[in-house]
Amino acid sequence: MARTCTKCRKEIPDTEEIDPIAANYPCCNTCWNEWKTYRVMVMNEMKLDMSLADHRKVLKKYEKVFVGVMTPDGNVVNYADENQRKPDKPI
Repeated sequence: MARTCTKCRKEIPDTEEIDPIAANYPCCNTCWNEWKTYRVMVMNEMKLDMSLADHRKVLKKYEKVFVGVMTPDGNVVNYADENQRKPDKPI
C-alpha cells in the first residue's frame, strides 16, 4: 500500500526508505529535509532551548503544523480526509 505525504500530498513508494520520525505522519524525504532546515530557523528565532521540555513541546507543535497534521490553532487535522488536508491553505 502506497503512502501519501501529509505535506506535499505526493505518493511515497513503498521501496523508499524514510526517516522513522517522518514515517509517523507519513512525510516524504523531501518535505522532511525542508523541515530539518526550517526547525533550525524556528529554534533560533524563538530562542528555544532543547534542554527544556516546554521548548521541545513548542518545536513539536511547529513540526506537526509544518507537515500538515495540525492547524496553527492546535486542532488536529484528519489527514486521511483530503478536504481537511490542505497544508498551503489555513483552515
